[in-house]
Parts: sequence; structure tokens; C-alpha cells
Amino acid sequence: MTKTFAIAAGFAVVFAAVGVHAQQVTGTVESHLAAAKKAAGTQFTALQERVCEAALPAPAPAGRGGGGGGRQAGPPPASQWHAEPAKVFDNLYFVGMTEYSAWALTTSQGIIVIDTIYDYSVEDEVVNGLKKLGLNPADIKYALVSHAHTDHIGGAKYLQDHFGTRVVMSKEDWDFADRTVPERIRPKRDIEAKDGDKLTLGDTTITMHLTPGHTPGTVSSIYDVKDRGTRHTVATWGGTTIQGGKPETFLAYIASAERYKPIVKKSGADIILSNHTAYDNTNANIAALRTRKPGDPHPYVIGNAAILRYLTTAEECAKAGFLAASALAASTSR
Repeated sequence: MTKTFAIAAGFAVVFAAVGVHAQQVTGTVESHLAAAKKAAGTQFTALQERVCEAALPAPAPAGRGGGGGGRQAGPPPASQWHAEPAKVFDNLYFVGMTEYSAWALTTSQGIIVIDTIYDYSVEDEVVNGLKKLGLNPADIKYALVSHAHTDHIGGAKYLQDHFGTRVVMSKEDWDFADRTVPERIRPKRDIEAKDGDKLTLGDTTITMHLTPGHTPGTVSSIYDVKDRGTRHTVATWGGTTIQGGKPETFLAYIASAERYKPIVKKSGADIILSNHTAYDNTNANIAALRTRKPGDPHPYVIGNAAILRYLTTAEECAKAGFLAASALAASTSR
């Protein structure tokens, strides 16, 4: 059986320094922090706390994960990060770690892995995890990397080298990887995703949207899954915290959120997935799936309005961060 690949050009998206859209962020740091907390409610507390914390110009507490991509010298023991794989939907499987997610989307012509976690964990979690689930890792045709931090791109070279997996990432993040990812784990440059491109394998299509802010070319995506035969739509937010603390980075992030929200609304997405388990409540959701009975709701299916609140939470944290960073820049330039 031959596989098909379609990557169709979409609309170009460009975010220049300090805002092509001449955005105006009004209000105060406190008002946007309050808006983020309100949008999060009790459903997205971890998201709100971590993103707002990372956005403000203060040192983050030691030992907290959040997508910066760094790690200690040498791999930590598996007891600190190993998670068992799980079937989450008819055609979507969790093959990630306790804190970092990787997803395997099965199609009629092979598997698409979404994010590849670390170089030290990819064999244990993705390769052996697929085997435990009765799937063949040799069927991994594509790895879609949301962004080029080593907690998400780290395993891509392993998949490339062992299975001939094609690696998909934005041009901006391929360039970013050339500057930041160690050569020993850096995959060779492969497919460059543009805004609006579609990755099609067999009966399944992922639409990719460039949402810079976390990295220069973060990719968020939209695709369908099935739960006991019923179709649902997944939205992802490809990079969550705001890195670097520069006002123009916050503006890029805000612009990405404002642009992505109507895309998510139009798609009808009723599932939000993250590449960090805390943000989409993955650990609790997978635990709930183990005891789910016929007729019970699916814990990941939360509705379109909730997903928009998720994105609003992140956006409001970014607005608070922009105002704080701008004030800090003004005070230090005097």
C-alpha cells in the first residue's frame, strides 16, 4: 500500500518586531492576570499559573517544567519520567512521559507522531509504547514537531534514523534548531510546514497553523479523532509559555492567539491537547479513561467554548507579561 502526502501552501503569516497589527494592549498587569484566572476557572489552573508565572519578569522556581527545553546533564532515571502508554481515542494514543506529551495518530496508511519528547526517552515511551499498544513503530511515517525545544524535538532524529520517519516543522523552527539544538540529537532538515499547510496520510489530515511566540515558528494544529466511532476535532496550542521576556515576543504570542481563536471556533474543535501533561489534564484524564464505562462522557471532550477559554487564558497571561516587560524596559532605559 502506498502512502500519500499532501502539503499544500497556505496563507503566509508574518509577525514583525513589535506588531505588524499595531496592537494596543490596554489595562494593567493586574487586570490581565485577573482575566486569565477568570478564563481558566478551575479547569485550567495549571495552565494559568504556569503561563502567567513565566510571563512576568521574575525568576521561575527551580525544578518546574514549562517548555524551555533545557535539562540536567545526563538522562534522569526512568523512575522520574516514565509513563505507561494509553489508548485515548479510537485512533489516538498517548506515548509520552509523566510531564511531556507525545501522541500517536493512526491512519489507514501509517502513524503520525505529534512531538517526539527527549532523545533519552523516545525509545522507551514512543517505540516501546507503541509495541505495548499492539502497534508497529516501523509504521511511523511522519513526526510533526510543534516546536524546536529539546523536550519536543529531542527524539526526532532517533525516529528519522531508525524508521526513516519524515520530520515536519516550520522553517522558522528548523532555523531555530540549527542555532539551539545539539548536533548529536538534531534531525536533518526535512519538511518545512507553512501556515495553513495540510499533512495528509491515508484517511487522516492535520491542518497546521503557525503560531509564533513560544518559539519563532511554533506550529499549532487541527485534526479529527474518533471516540467509539463518533468524530471529534482536536485543537492544539503548540507552545505554551512565553520565552525571553521581550515585548515583541509577547506581541507575537498575543497576535497568534487572536488569530488562532477564530480558526478553532470555526473548526468546531471540542478537544484541546497540549505537549505538557499538566496543561490539558492528561494524567487525570488517562486515569479516568481506565474506569470509563459505556455511556460515560470522554474526559478529553470539553467543548469548543472551553477551548476558547484555554486560549484566552494563555493570551491574557501574555498581555500581562507584555505590560510588565514594557514597563521594565522603560525603567531600565532611563
